Amino acid sequence: MIFAINEINKNPEMLSGVRIGYKIYNSCGVMDILRAALALVSGLKTEVSDDNCTKTETVQAIIGHSGSSPTIAFAQVIGRFQIPVISHFATCACLSNRGEYPTFFRTIPSDFYQSKALAKLVKYFGWTWVGAVAVNNEYGLDGIAAFIQAAQDYGVCIEYSVAFSSSDPPNVLQKIVQIIKHSTSKVIIAFLSHREIKLLASELYKENITGLQWIGSDAWITDPSLTDSEGYTILLGSLGFTVAKARIPGLEEHLRQLHPSQFPESEFVRDFWEDVFDCSLNKTANTQKQPCTGFESLQTVSSQFTDVSELRFTKNVYKSVYAVAHALDNFIKCDDVRRPLSDASCYNTKHVQPWQVLQYLNFVNFTTVDGERVYFDKNGDSPARYELFNLQITNKGTMEGKTVGIFDASLQDDNQFIMNNISVVWGNGLTEVPVSDCSNKCLPGSYKVLQKGKPICCHDCIPCPAGEISNLTESPQCMECPPEFWSNKQRDACILKSIEFLAYDEILGILLAILSLLGIFLTLITTLIFYKHKETPLVRANNSELSFLLLFSLTLCFLCSLTFIGRPTEWSCMLRHTAFGITFVLSISCVLGKTIVVLIAFRATLPGSNVMKWFGPAQQRISVLALTLIQVLICILWLSLSPPFPFMNLLLYEDRIILQCSLGTAVGFCAVLGYIGLLAILCFVFAFLARKLPDNFNEAKFITFSMLIFCTVWITFIPAYVSSPGKFTDAVEIFAILASSYGLLFCIFLPKCYIILLKPEQNTKKNMMGKGT
Repeated sequence: MIFAINEINKNPEMLSGVRIGYKIYNSCGVMDILRAALALVSGLKTEVSDDNCTKTETVQAIIGHSGSSPTIAFAQVIGRFQIPVISHFATCACLSNRGEYPTFFRTIPSDFYQSKALAKLVKYFGWTWVGAVAVNNEYGLDGIAAFIQAAQDYGVCIEYSVAFSSSDPPNVLQKIVQIIKHSTSKVIIAFLSHREIKLLASELYKENITGLQWIGSDAWITDPSLTDSEGYTILLGSLGFTVAKARIPGLEEHLRQLHPSQFPESEFVRDFWEDVFDCSLNKTANTQKQPCTGFESLQTVSSQFTDVSELRFTKNVYKSVYAVAHALDNFIKCDDVRRPLSDASCYNTKHVQPWQVLQYLNFVNFTTVDGERVYFDKNGDSPARYELFNLQITNKGTMEGKTVGIFDASLQDDNQFIMNNISVVWGNGLTEVPVSDCSNKCLPGSYKVLQKGKPICCHDCIPCPAGEISNLTESPQCMECPPEFWSNKQRDACILKSIEFLAYDEILGILLAILSLLGIFLTLITTLIFYKHKETPLVRANNSELSFLLLFSLTLCFLCSLTFIGRPTEWSCMLRHTAFGITFVLSISCVLGKTIVVLIAFRATLPGSNVMKWFGPAQQRISVLALTLIQVLICILWLSLSPPFPFMNLLLYEDRIILQCSLGTAVGFCAVLGYIGLLAILCFVFAFLARKLPDNFNEAKFITFSMLIFCTVWITFIPAYVSSPGKFTDAVEIFAILASSYGLLFCIFLPKCYIILLKPEQNTKKNMMGKGT
């Protein structure tokens, strides 16, 4: 402060013709500080002896105090006298209350910004579960309250919040130690002074409580005396914000010029001088030391006092003095720009009043020699800019802080906190960022469910249900996959659903295809046998023309079953149902024709019968063609109005898509099946009526059996088709086609092939006429 005042007094561009004087009170304790403040208010005594100095009745500004509690104690008193108070180290956010502290200013940022910076620091490293310890005064309680508020905005939970002071009974500290010992959080926010943190670290060291990551406030994080305390290793790796390092040109030279003769009444100067030079300034004070010669000098001595490499809070004192000087300078120059009342006349510069300096302080705005801008906001706070401090062990075994990042509140919110490239030392010797969560993070594939009765940071991780995913860590809910997608096994990504249809490369498809090809093969063999023996009485007696047509239609029936296997397309969907309907009608028409021929043939053998001429070969061909043409017309009408088409069934199964053919309209399909059923019933009735005809002529028994099988198969097909899911509907339809086709083939042609191949002696005209034995 003295250096800054001397520098200002020597500057011809500032306070022209006016010099600044000072009065220093160096008493400890709140009561002594209050006495000093009241003494300043009461008026200056005769200590000012410079003849060129015009003595003022009261002081124009007070620089100090360094502590928040003492400042709170006297700032309210001083404020009633409109005397500005400028502190370099009182950080309590409560001092920003202009209603209670109308004359308070500070060149150190408020704890409001420090609390916000600490909350951002905690969020940056992913800590969501922390403890909080504060000193039991306004500084600690307000600071921790501001931190808790800021932390909650970032989703950080506080496991516990406790406070104590160095004057509390031992059991209070012991209780706090036990709370820390049994807590699950590994990060502790400590809004303490250097006295409380030393006490707490010592007790934790005695209890062997390690593995904690400390986040400290600026009141202790840069204190060089921490290494002197027991258990200081507990604090190794601590992180905290402090004001930025600064440079004050010329200060070191000023400090090295210190001599006891300048401050003969100062106990601090006397003790410091005797310690550095190991001599005694007063012969009667310390007889064990040699008396000082008076030629001792700090010019060649290295000490902490002359070390200006780590100036932090010292710069705030420098800025405080210059703020008052600039306010006085603007007042004396009657600066219209910075004058509080632009329409008012200039004040009398020979009688400066504290309230006048106070008004001009609100508009102070200047830049220091090292480029730092100084101004005050409406609450008397200065811009918030911090350095992130990390306590590390040096090569000498002492604990020293290193700057590992910065926080600048004047930047945009996302860019306020910046880490540099210096490696951070973590608590308990950890090489990686420690973890402090109430619950394990919910990985992708799960979502958070809050635990009842616990803070929001405590949760359970529940796996996403099938069909839903979460691809973010700590996801609050799962997202449902689109209709054509399904969740993978990890439930962290949606993948395309597998498309399922009755394919040739699966067991069911292969088996049905083999049965279809076997039916075609057996039909062709039967056709070959009949063709080779077409001139035999058995073949000729059973209407060979209709038999060959029936075998051809059965071949088509077996072939059309193959259209139901494979990936459905627009053409295959239309072909499979229409081909099935037409070929089956052709088959039933042939069977119906054979049944009618049997009945008519029997009637024709009766005397006077003339029936056969009404159902000769030409009439048989026309009837088969006409009956088949009706089915063709039904199919054409079906395809014209609402044809079958392929579609993806997304509703049947959740995890896969069923690719199948839609009927287009159920009416068309029912018409096709109904017409086939009608012909089958007619055929069955006619065959049943002819069942008792003589065996030699009787093909009706076999047709009856075939129609019985046919009708049974298709009657059971309907409920099976309706209830079968997905590709099994196609399998059921194929099975019905194959079963009815095999029924017709075996019941009608197998007995004839048996006689032709194994009983050729029965294949004679005499036997056909019933004259054989």
